[in-house]
Amino acid sequence: MNFLTAKNHYYGKFGGIFAPEILMPALQQLIANWKHYKKDPAFKAQFNESLAQFAGRSTPLTEIPRFAKAVDGPRIFLKREDLLHTGAHKINNALGQCLLAKLSGKTRIIAETGAGQHGVATAAACAHFDLPCEVYMGAVDMQRQALNVKRMELFGAKVIPVTTGSQTLKDAVNEALRDWSASFENTFYCLGSALGPHPYPEMVAYFQSIIGTEAKRQCLKQTGQLPNQVIACIGGGSNAIGIFSAFIDSPEVKLVGVEAGGKSNKPGEHAARFFSEEPGVLHGCYTYLLQDKNGQILPTHSISAGLDYPAIGPQHAALFAEKRATYTAMNDDEAVAALKLLAKTEGILCALESAHAVAYIAKIAASLDKKEIVIVNLSGRGDKDLEQLYQE
Repeated sequence: MNFLTAKNHYYGKFGGIFAPEILMPALQQLIANWKHYKKDPAFKAQFNESLAQFAGRSTPLTEIPRFAKAVDGPRIFLKREDLLHTGAHKINNALGQCLLAKLSGKTRIIAETGAGQHGVATAAACAHFDLPCEVYMGAVDMQRQALNVKRMELFGAKVIPVTTGSQTLKDAVNEALRDWSASFENTFYCLGSALGPHPYPEMVAYFQSIIGTEAKRQCLKQTGQLPNQVIACIGGGSNAIGIFSAFIDSPEVKLVGVEAGGKSNKPGEHAARFFSEEPGVLHGCYTYLLQDKNGQILPTHSISAGLDYPAIGPQHAALFAEKRATYTAMNDDEAVAALKLLAKTEGILCALESAHAVAYIAKIAASLDKKEIVIVNLSGRGDKDLEQLYQE
């Protein structure tokens, strides 16, 4: 199975296009534009130039021996997406989609955001490509990520608070989709993760695959071999599918996605979709999600706004179903402890989202052979989380 490129809009039985009739013209137009530009050498060249000259790629693969010693672990490396412009992997996808929008003749960009990093990245990319930008953000997320709201506004974006539902990422997506359905003739919806209706999961995986391409090349150069494990936090799943992409066809490399375990495994107190393994449809695709016995979407919780989402990207659902990747969860307290340990031992402040992946390697490190090589995708930096950390 090809986990990166959809076959008839699906990855196995997951994915698809589950959208109201009013959205179908927008999606059909997007599919046609994506099909054209993904094969265009000029598009690829301009995208790669923006990644290098604006985003700051390539990012280093950093070994963290003092952290490894503190957790009695093997050789541990961080893929440093935190060092990108705007502070996270989100800029890779935002540049790709905004470039696609501009070449497709769109004159307005809308986006949704949870932790704010996708909103910041989209606002920056829009400034880079001279496009107006509006970002939908849940009111709860705006409070806990106030710094990112200010950054978006400085880049010229209009941030629109969403006060319906749980006032978090799910609700921001709903509002963005409503806007797009009414304005797609001149508007491009820049979706922030590898989820939603086709072709979004495929596009986002393509734009984020640079993470895995670099990590594989760097690991071979620095260690002489492929890693034994690749670990990434996972909300919707874009940073994870990005780094997994280069290793999917190497079965000797274990792939681990780490969800938000929140406060407990009780409904409403976590955002771990694989606790229940319940498939269903949300925001345009068939995948695993958190729902009650009547199919109603359950509330979620995570200390990290970027992981606080009730569904998972369809590529990850397929990887799980085919047993190519393993998915686990770490709770709020474990993530905070891992963030603090990494900062103290290595002088690296990671995002609370990324801290879930760091927490997982900290938990299992002592059980691994000391000769093993593990890559953790450090998807973002933690400056945005400082105020929240000191409120906990």
